[in-house]
Amino acid sequence: MTYENLALSKAITRALSDEMSACEDVIVLGEDVGKLGGVFRVTDGLYQEFGPQRVLDTPLGESGIIGTSIGMAMNGLRPVPEIQFDGFVFPAFNQITTQLAKIRTRSTGQLSAPVTIRLPYGGAVGAIEHHSESPEAYFAHTPGLRVVVPSSSHDAYWMLRKSIQHPDPVIFMEPKRRYWLKGDVEFSADDYDPFQAAVVREGTDLTLVTYGALVPVALAAAEAAVEDGHDIEVIDLHSISPLDIGTVADSVNKTGRAVIVQEASTFVSVSSELSAAVTEQCFYSLEAPVLRVGGFHMPYPVPRAEEEFLPGIDRILDAIDRSFSY
Repeated sequence: MTYENLALSKAITRALSDEMSACEDVIVLGEDVGKLGGVFRVTDGLYQEFGPQRVLDTPLGESGIIGTSIGMAMNGLRPVPEIQFDGFVFPAFNQITTQLAKIRTRSTGQLSAPVTIRLPYGGAVGAIEHHSESPEAYFAHTPGLRVVVPSSSHDAYWMLRKSIQHPDPVIFMEPKRRYWLKGDVEFSADDYDPFQAAVVREGTDLTLVTYGALVPVALAAAEAAVEDGHDIEVIDLHSISPLDIGTVADSVNKTGRAVIVQEASTFVSVSSELSAAVTEQCFYSLEAPVLRVGGFHMPYPVPRAEEEFLPGIDRILDAIDRSFSY
């Protein structure tokens, strides 16, 4: 087995480089992704390695970036467009939801659109408005799109490579506050399934479900709960469309309790769907209601208030305590 310790952002860079080397149809495009290497330097070095024909700097126009990517995909390429920040994706929302997501169905399977949209998302980076949002529920609600979220360097590397290889469009959401989190990447794990959830901490008393940037927070909360005598199982969803309900349900049927954690507002959200599914499938095993912890139902706040807005260890532990109060 071959391992390398990489920051999450560099694991994404490596995945892009390796997939571009393996398949000449892979094209990277977006605002400042070329000579600059991207605002977070995630595409750093790709322009020098593959040249301006395969690493394209685009105008500041997200609808044009995605529209161009759709045309590329329909003509045999595998474009990987970058949307610079989460809140900037909405000018391209029409292209993504009414065009990209529907090409396979509209053509009765004769056409596919293998576009992988890289979308840095989430808060805790001290940024201004439209730079810290969590828009995943919009895309998870759209049939025809797959939505995946890595939480580690290993996941980021393999999840991106498998997304690029997939015949359908994928929204690849990158937790930007974890870009500098280091971890081992196993380069021989070619059987990786990006749409399968993972049990990242085993436990017997309660199932804590989350994804992306909050996985390390959930793991820290689970360790803190040991002091109260609670053995918490933590599940990293990996994919939020499709949702791996089976892995979650198996855990909840074992533990009897569930808490779901996300950065986005819990109103009409991934946690809403997951809570309903768990209640339906695990009703007779539940010892308490499924509880949810998330951002508040309001526009993302200014940087000095985001610590109160985002779920942290204390709010997760409070939900765990409330679950055990039943």
